[in-house]
Amino acid sequence: SPPGRSKKKSRKHQRFMERRAVLEQKGLLSPHGRLGSQTTEPGLEAHTTLTKANDTTAPRCDNVPERVVSASLSPSASPDSIARHHSVLLSQGNGSSKRVRTSSLILRPGKYVAIDCEMVGTGPQGRLSELARCSVVNYEGDVIYDKYVRPELPIVDYRTRWSGITKQHMKNAIPFTAAQAEILKILKDKIVVGHAIHNDFQALKYFHPKDRTRDTSQSSVLKKRAGLPVRANVSLKNLARYLLHKKIQVGCKGHSSVEDAQTAMELYRLVEVQWEKELAHSMPPRPPSPVTDPAADSSQYLDDQYWPTDLMASSS
Repeated sequence: SPPGRSKKKSRKHQRFMERRAVLEQKGLLSPHGRLGSQTTEPGLEAHTTLTKANDTTAPRCDNVPERVVSASLSPSASPDSIARHHSVLLSQGNGSSKRVRTSSLILRPGKYVAIDCEMVGTGPQGRLSELARCSVVNYEGDVIYDKYVRPELPIVDYRTRWSGITKQHMKNAIPFTAAQAEILKILKDKIVVGHAIHNDFQALKYFHPKDRTRDTSQSSVLKKRAGLPVRANVSLKNLARYLLHKKIQVGCKGHSSVEDAQTAMELYRLVEVQWEKELAHSMPPRPPSPVTDPAADSSQYLDDQYWPTDLMASSS
């Protein structure tokens, strides 16, 4: 190559090394983090970094391989990655279902909720559906939210036969905007279970990420287990009767949103492993994260265009 080009490349490399030294002196870059030096396995290194960042220590499960535990029990694991963890664990061989249960239970209490809403009719002839009650339960079926909600428009039809809502319930109901804020705070970053859950989200004027939604009315696993066609429209009442052997939505006093939410969560738990495995196989591949991919070359960020002005001055 021409001498001028070599000299230019050499100066660039020299600046690169000087800036790396500045970062090491300021404690922003570990001296042991140089390219090509790997002291731990990639999965374990990523786990160590995440653990230190959150200042917590993830619990250990003796019957789960260390590499799998590192990925599954990371405190910062995102909800949409849980299905992939199920798939990885299921591929480990015999006893995989037990490992899935053990590892995912650590994440589950704060990651899974089930929701059900009851609506009343507003607008012309009561044809608009607005939220009048919302119930949310956790993975164990315990109620974490259950409030009556006052719609934004005057109620024309209470739909008591189905909703169970009466005029009396509206006396202590909270405004829709207040309820919406409370509920969305609970749903944030959660995997949400429900039956025909798009209706609940519509009543909340909200859209939840599809990969974090588990709709029992659309689950092929549940329909197959109940002996129903995959494309059949199935009610929560019938799924509960076929698979849980219990009766819900009986009588003329309307539905209980608490009972419906609890039933949806029971159905999800019944087929959880199979459901998550199917989801993992249907998900498109995702690009590796720079944090969890030690092979990614981050040296480009030491180039001039990424270099902070204050550090530029200290390195010159």
